[in-house]
Amino acid sequence: MDWFTLPVTFVFGSIIGSFLNVVVWRVPRGESIVNPPSACPNCGAPIAPWDNVPILSWFILRGRCRSCGEPISARYPLVEAGTALAFTGVVLAGIVNVYPLALVPALVYLAAISITLALIDIDTFRLPNAIVLPSYPVLVALLALASLLTGDWGAMLGAVVGGAILFLAYFAIVLIYPKGMGFGDVKLAGVLGLALGWIGWGALAVGGFSAFLVGGVFGIVLLAAGRVGRRTAIPFGPWMLVGAWIGISFGKSIWNAYLSAIGLV
Repeated sequence: MDWFTLPVTFVFGSIIGSFLNVVVWRVPRGESIVNPPSACPNCGAPIAPWDNVPILSWFILRGRCRSCGEPISARYPLVEAGTALAFTGVVLAGIVNVYPLALVPALVYLAAISITLALIDIDTFRLPNAIVLPSYPVLVALLALASLLTGDWGAMLGAVVGGAILFLAYFAIVLIYPKGMGFGDVKLAGVLGLALGWIGWGALAVGGFSAFLVGGVFGIVLLAAGRVGRRTAIPFGPWMLVGAWIGISFGKSIWNAYLSAIGLV
């Protein structure tokens, strides 16, 4: 890859981010993500192509609808920019060998659904089957492609085992304490386990544990700040996703440091 790859990835990510905004809005409402074309939710005016340029259009329009002047949420450019940065980071990490470059397509897809599912879960306390369930065959196919390109079919076996382990672990938690999380979290756990398991046992262990660590710390901070009560529901999906990305990015090094600290390596 040459220097041109990262800017192209950024632009591509911003375009996908624009599409993810549509998905986040429409999927929880059971609406098509294809039709009708995007329009202002206040006045219904169709959004012209030149007003739908990722990131830039929001600033050009000063955050307001061209037709009625209704404010446009800053979330839209933030999601576009965030997706662009996430995709660029995934590709850059592959270039510098944080993980094999062949894994990049699978992780780009995972980044896209991570952003989408985190926002939907925050908004609605749901992880829609329409996104989670198709992610199983898509991710399996992309991970198999990575194994084909690297010749590492042991990693593919690790993906299958990792997906099963995380799915069953969350399933057990739901059976023991059903008020703690929903079955949507269980289904998402299997998806995340596939990616973490492909990378290795260290990534799986760190990614799985980090979800509870980061989510727990966040909950304690909110409780101490008086933002939530002891009975306030907090969506756990975003922390599962954050934990998984910690495992993907740093799991191997954290796991090796842990094993070294206890004298096993």
